[in-house]
Amino acid sequence: MMAFLKFMNDSGVVGWFILLVGIGSLVLVAERAKALYKEYGMNVDEFMGKVQNLVLAKKLDEALLLCAQLEKKPLASAFKTILEKADRDDDTIFQAHDIALSENVPLYTKRLHYLSMLANVATLLGLLGTIHGLILSFQAVASADPAQKQALLAHGISVSMYTTALGLAVAIPAMVFFSILTARQNELIEDMSEKCSKLTELLTSAHIPNLTRQNVFPDHVTAPSVTPPSPGQKVS
Repeated sequence: MMAFLKFMNDSGVVGWFILLVGIGSLVLVAERAKALYKEYGMNVDEFMGKVQNLVLAKKLDEALLLCAQLEKKPLASAFKTILEKADRDDDTIFQAHDIALSENVPLYTKRLHYLSMLANVATLLGLLGTIHGLILSFQAVASADPAQKQALLAHGISVSMYTTALGLAVAIPAMVFFSILTARQNELIEDMSEKCSKLTELLTSAHIPNLTRQNVFPDHVTAPSVTPPSPGQKVS
């Protein structure tokens, strides 16, 4: 502990700012990982299968109840929004699909972009600390007392190196976790888009009549008759 405090004191004010950025990054990683992997995670295929079977069996009330029980899951919440309009016309169902995505996709994406920002800030603060340490070193060479010049020069170089190392130590893990969480976020969004589209297609296809010959070629629609020209008549 004492060695860490000495390291931070040698890093100067910039080093403490980098430490605060690192703590903020750690809190954000923990919060987003808990949300994306635990709170929002679910067996998507199993859930889709249950809802699909209930819809095909015309048990929309049970399907809505199943979604309501899992409403804290964004996918279930999106399904619930769509199923609430299942008895309406196709345009209304498509509108419900768009509303469901616009309401629930932000639950996956919120705050994660700040992690990338904090990684960049840590890198820039490390660079700022490097410049600050070099300034201290040059000041020691230029104007310090010869007896203190070596100590001040060493202090300036230590500030420069410590802040650079600290900035990279914060930025590198932050960028790694950002990539991992972004991949998880995109996976959940793709699953939601795919499953909501399939549910919407399932509901709208229920309103389409069977494609029998009578529906495709109604009896009252007949081809226009063509009278063959008589001998000697010119065909225009």
